[in-house]
Amino acid sequence: MSLGNIIYKFSEPVLADIRRHIPLSADPCRPRTFFIGSSQRHCQKNPPPACEETRNPQLSQTQSSVMSIVADQVRRVDSQLDRLQLAHLKSATSSPALNYRRLSTTSEATEQISTSPQIEELQVLIKALSATSSSKALLPAWRISMLLGQAGLSEGEVNALGETKSPYEKELEWLLVSKATVQAYGVLLNTLLEQTIPLSNDIWYWDEVLGSYTSTAIYTIQTSPLRFWDWTKDIYEDSRERFSRLREAPEETLSATAIGTSVTARWKTFYGLVRDSIRERSVTDIQARVLSPLAKSRSEARRKQAGLRRLREMSASGLGVLMDEGLNFDISEDSTGIQSTDSDWNVVVERSVALMDTVLRNVTALETGVSEFEDMVFATVANDPEISSRSMGMGELRDKPAKLCKRLQNILSTHIPAHVQAQQHLRSQYGRPNRLVRYWLPATALLLSSTTILRIVVNRKAAILEWIQDLGSTMQDFWMNWIVDPTKKIIKTIRHDEGSEVAIMSRESLKGDRDSLERMVVDFAIDNPQAAGMGGGSLNDAHIAEIRAKVKEGDLTPVLRAYEKDLRRPFVGTVRGDLVRTLLIQVQKTKVDVEVALSGIDALLKSQELVFGFVGLTPGFLVCIGVGRYISGMFGERRGQKYGHRAGQMIRVLRNIDRILTTSTPSPSGILSYKDHGLLLCEVHVLRSRAAKLFPGEVEREFFEDVNELGDISIGIERQLKVVQRIRWAYGKWLSK
Repeated sequence: MSLGNIIYKFSEPVLADIRRHIPLSADPCRPRTFFIGSSQRHCQKNPPPACEETRNPQLSQTQSSVMSIVADQVRRVDSQLDRLQLAHLKSATSSPALNYRRLSTTSEATEQISTSPQIEELQVLIKALSATSSSKALLPAWRISMLLGQAGLSEGEVNALGETKSPYEKELEWLLVSKATVQAYGVLLNTLLEQTIPLSNDIWYWDEVLGSYTSTAIYTIQTSPLRFWDWTKDIYEDSRERFSRLREAPEETLSATAIGTSVTARWKTFYGLVRDSIRERSVTDIQARVLSPLAKSRSEARRKQAGLRRLREMSASGLGVLMDEGLNFDISEDSTGIQSTDSDWNVVVERSVALMDTVLRNVTALETGVSEFEDMVFATVANDPEISSRSMGMGELRDKPAKLCKRLQNILSTHIPAHVQAQQHLRSQYGRPNRLVRYWLPATALLLSSTTILRIVVNRKAAILEWIQDLGSTMQDFWMNWIVDPTKKIIKTIRHDEGSEVAIMSRESLKGDRDSLERMVVDFAIDNPQAAGMGGGSLNDAHIAEIRAKVKEGDLTPVLRAYEKDLRRPFVGTVRGDLVRTLLIQVQKTKVDVEVALSGIDALLKSQELVFGFVGLTPGFLVCIGVGRYISGMFGERRGQKYGHRAGQMIRVLRNIDRILTTSTPSPSGILSYKDHGLLLCEVHVLRSRAAKLFPGEVEREFFEDVNELGDISIGIERQLKVVQRIRWAYGKWLSK
């Protein structure tokens, strides 16, 4: 298998989507100079308008949702490296010398090269280090270092197996080191991002402390144990130093009795030295009482905030330098535009390794400014003795992979952990106090009051259990009486169950009273025909039927006539019994009238029976809905608050981006400096991470397109500010929730 086939196999996925890959900062249209000074960088010219069409290719929705800035950069650089190898292979195969060499090479030699164990091992390692060989573009540092150790690269013309290196094997060694450099480059970028982004939270904490005297007072109380501990430790160290000087004094100036020989005497001497040290420090404290404790705390907060700002600026500058100048092969997205000699890309890899090494060594040196740091980095890389000059031949360059491999392993195993440790030390020195310091006061109050709370719970155990039981029975009764039973009644009403009908009186009550009234009136009319208008004769069936019909209509004329007659002579009517009889008939008539009215109400209730059933269910149902919403709100509100908190964070990140762009000092062409570019990359990284699951699918893809355009500094600050405005009005619907 030839080198061209290996490279083509590794780079085939890259060439398939090369048009869809988004360059973040190293745009092909951006004029760049490798390792220029910070002052020279501002003298670059504007990007040519002819390159507008090649900038900003599109990412698919799946890629844009999972890729980070570092992964994008690593994939882009790795694809450029593969295309450089393909271009080199294409130019080599077209040369007459190579054709002549191919004709003179035997098949046995070719078979020996293709079956060499060292070459096969290198091919496997190159594939493992390729950013396009798997879905994960970045490998961890230990994995990269392990793969480099497995390669067993050696200097000279003999490999680890004792065989003479072929030109093909040397090319594979360079490709292996280049792939490892790309991966180490991604690890370093990711480390700087992870170390720089949290610094903003600590800076915001000091802003809150300095924002009001109340916050400053709380901070003073929180850190008072640490201040007391530092004061005690200083007293102890000073007293111990004095005691040591006292013991080491010359014999002619100090006798043994001045110190004492017994343990008690020595402790008395040491105690006296402690009192002297405290007395001296008390005088110093009296002189320093001009400043209040709050003023001292505010001064300390300002000092730590300034240290964090310097640390963030230095880290951002290192990130910007690596992103802009690291592994810059200076090729366009079009493969036909590659113009490079055989040694150019090797020198770029060497310089990039030196750049990473120099940045790691100096990025935490806060005593130097940003400009001094950038100039020192470029000067150190320019004078690095391990970097090959462009005048070297390919034979000398082919001996470099082993040295680069050792240097990369040293960066991965030593410099990056040392940088992380130094960064953590600086953050612990200047960052906000840990949680133990911030929350010791409420934790102590809770601990002291825990015994009282426990005593109250134990003493009222029976009452608490009774309250719990009452609460459970109340909830059960409410559920059965106000939810279950009304629901059952509604179901019976819908099914026309006779037992569920609503009624004030029984069904046959009105009919019986009405029939009784008819009989009473008919009997009275038969006994008193003159009251019925028949004179002295008896009533026939027709008259009786007529009286019955009138009684059904409520006409009691015979009874009322007799009643009116008896009222003229009430005593006689009472003795005769007719007056009492007419009164009782009228009472029965009143009873029938009342029952008729009640029957009308019954009919009304029956017609609205379903409505009344729902009215009876409504209170319990509303209470259940309210309780359910409250309980679900306790959990759903967290999701809503999390969503709103994420949107609020994105608004603040956009504000930070706008502030970076407006307060930066750009070059005459409108390009950001290294420091501002690094700060912008941190904010863009946070913006992309906060946007996960915040937008719908199509909107999310468009949002990532705008964010990628925002991170492209080659378009200039003016267009970047317009992109910020576009994000605000285009996605304000989701950012305002």
